[in-house]
Amino acid sequence: MDVKLLAVVAALTVLMYAPPSQAKPISLVERCYCRSTVNNLPRGYIRELRFIHTPNCPFQVIAKLKTNKEVCVNPEVRWLQQYLKNAINKMKKSKHGI
Repeated sequence: MDVKLLAVVAALTVLMYAPPSQAKPISLVERCYCRSTVNNLPRGYIRELRFIHTPNCPFQVIAKLKTNKEVCVNPEVRWLQQYLKNAINKMKKSKHGI
């Protein structure tokens, strides 16, 4: 048997029995959800807030509006900073109360 043919058969055998990879391509892993943010979004339009923190992206805040549209909110907006501060204080108080 030819050595090249034997090498190809061996390589194909290894590929057939190798477990499939569960990893995502690098381009998908490094992609951030928020590419641009909104600064002036009235709080009354927001139905819910979602916070995403990934190693490759900065802190991201996604607001789901009452129209079911999702927009990224700038985390530096004053009302959002106050909202987060109040939520953290509320969590601290509930921990101390238990």
